[in-house]
Amino acid sequence: MDGETFSPDRAALFLDFDGTLVEIAPTPEAVTIPDDLPALLERLSARLDGALAVVSGRPMAQLDLYLPVPIVKVGDHGAALRLAPEAPVTGPPLAVPPAEWRDRAERIAAAFPGAFVEHKTHGLVLHYRQAPEAAAAARGLLATLVEDHPDFTLMPARMAWEVTPRAVSKGTAVATLLARAPFAGRQPLFVGDDVTDEAGMAAARAAGGVGLRLQDAFGTPAAFREWLARFAADEAAIPS
Repeated sequence: MDGETFSPDRAALFLDFDGTLVEIAPTPEAVTIPDDLPALLERLSARLDGALAVVSGRPMAQLDLYLPVPIVKVGDHGAALRLAPEAPVTGPPLAVPPAEWRDRAERIAAAFPGAFVEHKTHGLVLHYRQAPEAAAAARGLLATLVEDHPDFTLMPARMAWEVTPRAVSKGTAVATLLARAPFAGRQPLFVGDDVTDEAGMAAARAAGGVGLRLQDAFGTPAAFREWLARFAADEAAIPS
C-alpha cells in the first residue's frame, strides 16, 4: 500500500507524539512544540471529520498542555483515552506499580548521573539518554521487577526502559477507536517512531490500513509535519 494515494475523505490518522510529531528532547519537559502544530492538528481533525487521534505514552495532562486543541487523544500507552474532543478521560481499571519499584528505580538512576525516572500513574520509565552506561543496569532491574508479574511488562523505548500495563497498548487504543464513530469504516494510518508504537502499527494493518515507522517513511518529524500539512489540504501519497 506504500506509494498509494491516501484520501482524507476515507482515512483515520493515529499519530505518536514524541519523535513523530515533535523532535525527541533530552528530557520530556524539554520538548519543543512548533508554533503551528496545534493548529495543524485541529485543521487535520476537521478535514477528517474528527477521525484523528494523538496516541502517546505521555500522561493525558501533558498532551493537553502541549496540544491545547479539541482533538481525540490517548495517553499512557492506551491507559487513558479521550474518545471525543470534549469527552472525559476514561480507561480500564489498572494496577499501580508498587512504591518499592519506584524507589528501586530511583536508586538505579541516582547511581548514573544523567539518568532519571519518569513516574506515571500506571507505570514508570527509566531514561538513560544522558547516561547510556545505565542501559544494562536499568533493564536488569526492571526486568526482575516485572518478571512473572500479571499486571506489568517491560518495553524498550528510545534510550529508555518502560514498565507498562500488560492489559493495554497503543494497539488496544487503536482498536477501541476504530470500533466507534468517526473512526469506524475508515482506512487507518498509524505513524510512530519507536518500539512502543509497533502495537499501534499492527492494529492499523490488521484493520486493512497502514502502519509506518517515521524514520523509514518520512525521515524526520519536520518532514512528517510538512506531509501532514499537504494531507490536510488534499490527498497525499504515502512514501514508498
